[in-house]
Amino acid sequence: MYIDFFLERFRKNAQNEAMVWNNKIYTYQELLECVENDLKKLREQISGPLVVSVEADFSPHAAALLLALVELGCVVVPLTESVAHKKDEFKEIAEVETSIVLNRDDSFIFHKEDRTASHDILAKLKQEQHPGLVLFSSGSTGKSKAAVHDFLPLLEKFKVERKCMRMLTFLLFDHIGGVNTLLYVLSNTGCIITLDSRQPEAVCRSIEKYKAEVLPTSPTFINLLLLSEAYKKYDLSSLKMVTYGTEAMPESTLERFHALFPNVKMLQTYGLSEIGIMRSKSKASDSLWVKIGGEDFQTRVVDGLLEIKAKSAMLGYLNAPSPFTEDGWFKTGDEVLVDGEYFRILGRRSEMINVGGQKVFPAEVESVLQEMEGVEDVAVSGEANPMLGNIVKARVKLSTGEDAAAFKKRLRSFCKGRLESFKVPQKVILVDHMMTGERFKKMRRE
Repeated sequence: MYIDFFLERFRKNAQNEAMVWNNKIYTYQELLECVENDLKKLREQISGPLVVSVEADFSPHAAALLLALVELGCVVVPLTESVAHKKDEFKEIAEVETSIVLNRDDSFIFHKEDRTASHDILAKLKQEQHPGLVLFSSGSTGKSKAAVHDFLPLLEKFKVERKCMRMLTFLLFDHIGGVNTLLYVLSNTGCIITLDSRQPEAVCRSIEKYKAEVLPTSPTFINLLLLSEAYKKYDLSSLKMVTYGTEAMPESTLERFHALFPNVKMLQTYGLSEIGIMRSKSKASDSLWVKIGGEDFQTRVVDGLLEIKAKSAMLGYLNAPSPFTEDGWFKTGDEVLVDGEYFRILGRRSEMINVGGQKVFPAEVESVLQEMEGVEDVAVSGEANPMLGNIVKARVKLSTGEDAAAFKKRLRSFCKGRLESFKVPQKVILVDHMMTGERFKKMRRE
């Protein structure tokens, strides 16, 4: 019923490559059989709509189970190893009633949890027998929030057939971008190329070996790729497009990547766990100006902050107050500049540093510092100051062996003419680790 359009396309394209997993290619016929078999097993284990966690990374059965649970009207809670330390907490917040754990060989086991979902949002979905989706935010700017979606509006945009692509599953299975990648590729009978590692070397190797056309990723990973120079060892000529989102892109990172790969289209995406992924169009491959929206989305800017109204917006949080305005607009918290139909996303206002009444956005400062020789990673944040309210602080990972005093002197000289004086870091701390979270986002909180 809910997934009929997927299954119909699988049947029509039965011999097409559907997924590369563990160095084996699976066809749409094999994926169709996975869905049918998993539906049968689920019906034996699950009576009526339940809240079900799926603990997995991308695999044939992870994809099949997601579709099968949607068909049964269950609320799906995807969880990956990246949140292993929070898994029990997340399952409690989501009121998971049954867990499905996928093993390394893609077999899976059921585990009945000792709880019954009673939250109003979950109860309403179950009563209506609408499939749901619970996604947890990364927590990079605070506590992880559990966003609950009715799955049906999320599925609507995939009913329109679009271009068939070979895409890497870089964004995680429990991330809105990862779910979007999976559903986009399956609905257009493209090929999903799974990764056994999301490090630059492994990603480049997979692009070459399986002729990947699209890499959906984050600005933080693009910077790691540039630093690693892994791209020099592999033939990446199949790559047609890199999409990036999840955080503000440093301009210097975008310019360096575009200079190295002028024939690869760079597309800035915009999406949030709370509203889904919007259609987008970058002004140019080396531009940070982007047009976002589409038939199911409206945008407006209030006091410099982007607000969005979406048909695919979540029903609400399980563990936080509603972030919607009275007239149904989602307050993203992202400060933006506007040029006609295009936006430039400066970053979260909650991360903005107020220095004596002047605004400083971390991504702008990081963009400049990343151009310095020997800077492998940098995270900029504010620190309270009795005179100015805040000062700019930079944590920096270096490859040059300089001490903090020598680097700070070089930093100030480098920033002259590149940054206004109030944006230049007053405090510099050298660290010995990359400041990257499990989802390859910049971690500015210590």
